[in-house]
Amino acid sequence: MKKLFFFFLYITCSCFSSGYAQTGVSVSPPRLYFESDLGNSNTQKVTVTNVSTKNSLDFAVSLGDWEYDSKGENMMYPANNLPTSCTSWITIKKEDNYFTLAPGARRDIDITITVPDNLSDKLPVHTAVLYVSQMNPVDDVDSKGANIKVSIRSGIKLFHKLPSAKNKKLEIQNLTYDKSKEAFNLLFENEGNVWADGKVFTDLVNTQNGTKVSMDPVIFYTMPGNKREMNIALPSTLEKGKYTASVMIDYGDSDNLEMGELNFTYE
Repeated sequence: MKKLFFFFLYITCSCFSSGYAQTGVSVSPPRLYFESDLGNSNTQKVTVTNVSTKNSLDFAVSLGDWEYDSKGENMMYPANNLPTSCTSWITIKKEDNYFTLAPGARRDIDITITVPDNLSDKLPVHTAVLYVSQMNPVDDVDSKGANIKVSIRSGIKLFHKLPSAKNKKLEIQNLTYDKSKEAFNLLFENEGNVWADGKVFTDLVNTQNGTKVSMDPVIFYTMPGNKREMNIALPSTLEKGKYTASVMIDYGDSDNLEMGELNFTYE
């Protein structure tokens, strides 16, 4: 069989990344949340595990920036590239910048964020991403049995906020029905001063027969100032008729649920 070589690079923000059956790395937790005031430090741990069954893996740790786009997708940038970056506040022990793990071995890495005594940007929330990159591609086999080279990179999101950042506030800006796409277009904005994550729940009530359809919730993540565009497709089994759609944004505050309604005809 002809031998093929490929190089795989995975950039993820989940606690587990893997190539195929024999090679992988687990990095947990997928997100770290820090809170400390000006001039203070906070340290948390990231655990890196080599889940490979036979290969020792060499890892390097580095930093970068990230932000969400209008759809909630991750946008990655070099370190110190965004106004919200806190990469320059982060320290990692020298021995944790590059290390080797035997099959099944794990390593805890201390991540320390030290806030400057003064913040010129006056922002209450800052972010960074910690990359754990495999530096030695190893032999593996893809789903079709071909020989490949696999290397992995995992990204862990880091969030920092000042103690004064407590205001969570999301507000719906617009809710429309796109007949051509058979979907709702929801526009909402994070008007608070801290991240706000949650779910969007949508209920449809047929005003002609009273039938109610509850759609699967959609998970979202936002940062202060984010304007989010979300497309919510109608169920493929929805019967024709006139409806009232109720959209509720739940972001963890039972006293402040954001809601919107829309009447539409599904033909």
